[in-house]
Amino acid sequence: MDHFFQMEAVAPAEQPMLEGYTTLAFLAGQTTTLRFRLLVGGVTYRHPGVLAKTVTTLDVLSGGRAEFGIGAAWYDREHLGLGVPFPPMAERFERLEETLQIVNAMGPRGRALRRSALPTGRDPGVPAPVSSPRPRIMIGGGGERKTLRMVAQYADACNLMGTPAEVKHKLDVLRDHCARLDRNPNDIEVTVMFRPPTTDPDAMIGLAEEFAAIGVSTLITGATGPDPAGHLESVLGPIADRIAAIEPAGLG
Repeated sequence: MDHFFQMEAVAPAEQPMLEGYTTLAFLAGQTTTLRFRLLVGGVTYRHPGVLAKTVTTLDVLSGGRAEFGIGAAWYDREHLGLGVPFPPMAERFERLEETLQIVNAMGPRGRALRRSALPTGRDPGVPAPVSSPRPRIMIGGGGERKTLRMVAQYADACNLMGTPAEVKHKLDVLRDHCARLDRNPNDIEVTVMFRPPTTDPDAMIGLAEEFAAIGVSTLITGATGPDPAGHLESVLGPIADRIAAIEPAGLG
């Protein structure tokens, strides 16, 4: 996640939190096959052009393994503590769309970033990303009027939270946006946060099947505590192959 302070809802506030892109860059240098993405970046923390440059750099140095996770940001306490402006929601969504346009090299402001105020022949987009035509974009959030419309317009993937019934409603809204924008919804990877209320293997498989039936293709989970990797291995490791074998339904 893209946070600078630990969140009390997840773990005690005094526990450490690393800056996201620095951490991903370190991991990129230690690995050869893992892909890297913040889930998701807060658009308020970095100016749009600088953020695009950061993701491009990670993609180049990792050999094309970077993805671009982005959202409108929300943690006002963190902004206050760091001295980062926390604009009203409407302004944050305007900035989110501007950032998406820049990353996609779309819109007049995105083109202006690359072509104005620089000597002829200079381009802040050099080197170009290894990923073609750019790193994959994931938008986090389920706002029905703005966020899901941006998913339909700009993104390769979305990240949602909620029960299968809640996620199904969001996907119905996403389909409507795709229809208005002439976008094939099956081109969008649907991911959800997978936090089962039980550790019973059959119950977890049943929940995964419910998500797959409504069009979710990827489950994302995590763990806290003194041994998060051990927790995931003991709870989800024994059923990982069964979950991987579930075939998701399409959105179309």
